[in-house]
Amino acid sequence: MTNNTLDKKEAIRSLVHTAIESYAEGFQARHEGEVDNPNGTINMKIHNVFIAALGSDIQYYSSLVRSLDSSLGNMLEKLAINIAGFSYEVKKRVEGPLGVEQTRGIAELLEKYKRREITPPTIEDYQFLRVKPKDNKLKTKRHESDYYLIDKKTGDNFLIELKIGGDLDNKKARSEKEALLEQFVILSNTLPKDKNIIIHFATAYNRYGEGKEWKQERVRQFFADDELLIGKDFWDFVCKSDDGYHVVLSAYKEKAGMITKALDSIKKTYLD
Repeated sequence: MTNNTLDKKEAIRSLVHTAIESYAEGFQARHEGEVDNPNGTINMKIHNVFIAALGSDIQYYSSLVRSLDSSLGNMLEKLAINIAGFSYEVKKRVEGPLGVEQTRGIAELLEKYKRREITPPTIEDYQFLRVKPKDNKLKTKRHESDYYLIDKKTGDNFLIELKIGGDLDNKKARSEKEALLEQFVILSNTLPKDKNIIIHFATAYNRYGEGKEWKQERVRQFFADDELLIGKDFWDFVCKSDDGYHVVLSAYKEKAGMITKALDSIKKTYLD
């Protein structure tokens, strides 16, 4: 293992530690500061009379868990972006020309996926969209992207849609693929032909259990196997290391106690 690899590993660990420390402190301060505020995050969610009938503990925990799940997901998304910055140029927007025929081609392809005329999807399905339009009927379109990453060494371009748990219904899966394909076309119209442009759908963890088959059929109807970055594969990718997932998770576990302490403190504030 080279010194550069060790330095990067320690830098990632440091980022994870800092992210958790900041998150735990902020989460605790926000919720404890809202204890007397009827419009606070937890207080606004405890008015479900059917949950309230089960007791104050259940009422509190059901509210807190929803807040924890959402805010923790936001923290992980930001953490992944910061980690990616070591190996990739990180952009959050794709903007450029989009041809009418290309837009029509995207719509027709998605309809074929919907009707299962093309199954399973492959990355070859949409390579025809890389042909630049010959007419001048091009509209400029902008997309706010979860991740548009450019590999600092190879120059490869990656468009990534990240869903923390990866739970999408059919309508959302189709719209997410449509947005990615439009970004794919925009880059195809603006970058040299020899530049690689790669689409990914990613999740921060495997909702079926790490190492197990990811079965989210509603997503697989529109996304190819080669496009998926599920759990470990996602963290390995953003770290650009086969050991990335292990580094991130072990560093997270080293500091997870700070979140537990914050939760205990919040509990005492609301229930004692």
